[in-house]
Formats: sequence, structure tokens, C-alpha cells
Amino acid sequence: MRRPGFAVIAAPSALGLQVDGVAGLPDALLAAGLGDLLGARFAGRVEAPPRQDGVDPVTGVRNAGGVAGYARRLAGTVAEVLDRGEFPVVLGGDCSILLGSLLALRRRGRHGLLFLDGHADFYQPDTDSEAEVASMELAFATGRGPALLTDLDGTGPLLRDEDVAAVGMRDAEEQAAAGCAPLPATLRSWDLDRIRRVGVARAAAEAVSHVARPELDGFWIHVDADVVDDAVMPAVDYRLAGGLSWAELHTVLATAMAGGRAVGFEVTIYNPDLDPGRTAGRALAATIGGALTGA
Repeated sequence: MRRPGFAVIAAPSALGLQVDGVAGLPDALLAAGLGDLLGARFAGRVEAPPRQDGVDPVTGVRNAGGVAGYARRLAGTVAEVLDRGEFPVVLGGDCSILLGSLLALRRRGRHGLLFLDGHADFYQPDTDSEAEVASMELAFATGRGPALLTDLDGTGPLLRDEDVAAVGMRDAEEQAAAGCAPLPATLRSWDLDRIRRVGVARAAAEAVSHVARPELDGFWIHVDADVVDDAVMPAVDYRLAGGLSWAELHTVLATAMAGGRAVGFEVTIYNPDLDPGRTAGRALAATIGGALTGA
């Protein structure tokens, strides 16, 4: 089966955080050669609106209206790439961009999500003291949270629980201390402890098999850079000890791409301001480029 061409979309939104550094991710990874590694067409840049001060009193999160509006604009650009028969590679930004990517897919059918993140991102406004959408996007995508951000098109959640495979989380203790509900049993997960028990190759195969089921129209790949071991990827704003090695991330992504059911990819949270030598950024670009192309 012939693989579709890659098209890069720059999505430098930091609306889901209180800091701006992640908005530099697209330019940093492109400067590290990611576009060339993919042989990708540049499909445009979706700029974010200015941040609003404070927490929205209705939703309980920061920049709620901006995140919702940005999701709709990003969805339009992702749809344009998909309409051309290409494979979108969205360079965030923070994790709130996931809502836009999934909105584009929700309008086209039923899709799965391969969610690679060091954090479960399943907080609710009353359990996240920072009120940041980038800590809540998986909950919002599965319909848990304020309607402004969980029902973007008036058609219900972007995803069903059973169509998600969450991989690499290692923040269970942190979530519990904050009063955050754990991931529901209906949403399949392979946390870092489970990956260490069964091995990354088996975990990747299981997770990809789950989201590549024939009743789905394909699946989206989300990578938060903090899924990678903090020892080699310290350039993230919320650091956690441990994580996947570069080789393990390559294994998961290569497994995801091998079956031809993945329909798009995004990467978030790498902050080049925290990587003055760009060592981590170059490794991230090389790993993504190699895994997505089969190199």
C-alpha cells in the first residue's frame, strides 16, 4: 500500500498553558530538519489568538473561548490536508491542539486515538489548580468537562472511551494527590509500569491493535514530548522522572505507522526555550522523522 505524502501544519498555540515557550516548537523542529526528513509539504500555520487574563468563570479554565475557536480553525486546516489525500503532521503548541485535530476527524467518521503522554491529562477544572486545558484535553475529548470544550460541533464527544489507547503515563500518584479521577476502565491504557513489565514492543502492538480495529476509520497519533525520559528530554514545562527512551518511542511510532491505519500525527509540549543547545529537539525530530517514514 502506497503511503500518502506528509504535510506539515504549524500549530504554535500555547493557549492551554500559562507559559509561551512551546509556541516555538514548530520552528525549532523544522529548523532541526523534520520537514526534510519527512519530505513534507508545508501546509500552513494556524496562529493562536491572544491569551485572556484569568480563569473563565463559566468553564473554570483559562482561555476557554480561545481554545474552542482555535480548535475549529485547526480542524479546518487538518481537513484540507486530509482532503488532498495527505498525512497531516501537526507541530504544536501545547496539548490543547488535540481538540482541533480530533474535531477534523470527528466530522469524517469514527476514529481512534493513540495517546502518548507522560501525563494522563484527565484533570477537570475543579482538580487542576492551574486551570490549564493542556492538563485536561483527554478528558475533554472524551466528553468530560464544560460543554464549550467537550461539544465543539454540537454532536457530542470527539472520541469514545473504547477508541483510545493511552501509552506511557507515569503521573498516577500526582493525579491522585490532586483528587483527579483515574482513567476509566473503558479507556485502555499502558502506563510506564505496564510497559516495563511486558516490554515496549508488546505494549505498542497491543495499543496499536486496539485503535486499528476494523470498525474504526483509522486513528490519530498524539505525542507529548514529556512521554520521553526526562534524562534526555528535559525541555518540557512539567517534568517527571523516567519515561521512554528515544528507541522505545521509535518502536511505538514505527509500529503505529506499519499497518497503514494511522491517518495523522501531532507532537506537542517540547519547549525550545528550555533546550539552549537544541540537543533534545534534534533527537525528537530525528526520532519522529525516522519512525514516520520507516527509516
